[in-house]
Amino acid sequence: MTSLFQILMLILDIATFFIFAHFIMSWLVSFQVLNLRQPLVAQIWDGLTRLLEPLYAPVRRILPQMGGLDLAPLVVLVGIYAIEIVLRNNAALFY
Repeated sequence: MTSLFQILMLILDIATFFIFAHFIMSWLVSFQVLNLRQPLVAQIWDGLTRLLEPLYAPVRRILPQMGGLDLAPLVVLVGIYAIEIVLRNNAALFY
């Protein structure tokens, strides 16, 4: 059961990394440091968007419109951290 706990924590850590990568990349694209016309950048952007949009879409439906500010990644990150806290507090159940 310990391995199950470790696998769940690894999946949550990878999801957190992808969210941070998507967030940083969106800022770099917005400030024209990265160009989406470059094939590699476009592939990475499309891949991250396809991975994270199923997490963001339900949150975006619930959150009110904030103009150009997207708070969905922040809410998803808080949710991931909450799940990690619950798993760590109940880690004894996995042993």
